[in-house]
Amino acid sequence: MKDQITAVKGALSAPRISAYEAAAGTNGDEDPSALNLYLWNAQISGVFLAPLGICEVVIRNAVADVLESKYGARWAWAPAFEQSLPSPRVGYSPRQDLLKARRNAQTVGKVIPELKFVFWQHMFTSRHDARLWDTYLLQVMPGLDASKSVRQLRKDIYDDLEKIRALRNRIAHHEPILTRNLADDFTRITQLIACRSQLTADWMASYYEEQVQRMLQSRP
Repeated sequence: MKDQITAVKGALSAPRISAYEAAAGTNGDEDPSALNLYLWNAQISGVFLAPLGICEVVIRNAVADVLESKYGARWAWAPAFEQSLPSPRVGYSPRQDLLKARRNAQTVGKVIPELKFVFWQHMFTSRHDARLWDTYLLQVMPGLDASKSVRQLRKDIYDDLEKIRALRNRIAHHEPILTRNLADDFTRITQLIACRSQLTADWMASYYEEQVQRMLQSRP
């Protein structure tokens, strides 16, 4: 057992496993607690992949519907839409992301999956309120609380997407997610889907809510 624990820790690297040793409260060569926690982290990360994927597709399709209503069926090539996107010299550029995504695409359907998650999140910034969300937000996301202002709802979506994107990125890079409130993360994912379609949120939750709860309860 000791030889195996030492070998696995070496293969995973000491810096990577140190977060799990700290969470488990051990760093002994004969104590498997950190590795058990590593495996649990990998397993629950896997459970979250499908809900995250469903949420991303639902949100990007909602935005795509708005863009088609505003700019036409080939919105990805509409000059007015392109010019509406920021293109900073430093940091993420939605405009450059669009140009890259459509470079070899012939249809909007091919462009949509090439755009990064952060592109869809950035569509919920205040620069798009007047041209998009004041008119279309409650149309494409009828599950939102209509008693709140459109701008507050739009900001809430942006903030929720930021939290979800952080979770998604950590999972994609095989990083620890065990310090997060994963029950809240799942609720956030479910609620975002429900803003677009309650039946879709119910369908997703019927498959994955119990799995998430079971994994949370089985944490070493």
